[in-house]
Amino acid sequence: MPETPPFSPTVTLLTVAAVWQESLAAALKPLGLTSRKYALLGHIRATPGISFSELARRSRITAPSAHVAVAAFRDAGLVEDATARAGAASQLQVTPTGERLLADAATRLAALDEEFAVRHPALAEGLRAHLADVMGSRDED
Repeated sequence: MPETPPFSPTVTLLTVAAVWQESLAAALKPLGLTSRKYALLGHIRATPGISFSELARRSRITAPSAHVAVAAFRDAGLVEDATARAGAASQLQVTPTGERLLADAATRLAALDEEFAVRHPALAEGLRAHLADVMGSRDED
């Protein structure tokens, strides 16, 4: 019988993340969203007028990938580019249709968060406390 490997917080967190990522993907799929698309729309909403290069940096994707994603959002009526003229820096913003989609996605995410908090209260509280600790130590730097 193989020996049980030692506990690894890294492997454990990655395993939990993979399981939760799968649940989020399933919740977003009926909306036509992936977690990456949800995050991209969220970045655009959080920073109206965001440029493609900044969107790419925040999303950890390439600028060409950001252009492709935003073009698909624009075609779907989720995002508009408020640039007044060709050649000017883009001024991206979420449309009312995009806002409704994000609200629906947020409702689904909140339901998942509640389910996970009920099923795993110690883990949820531990993660909350760890994040508060990490964010607090950033303020001190």
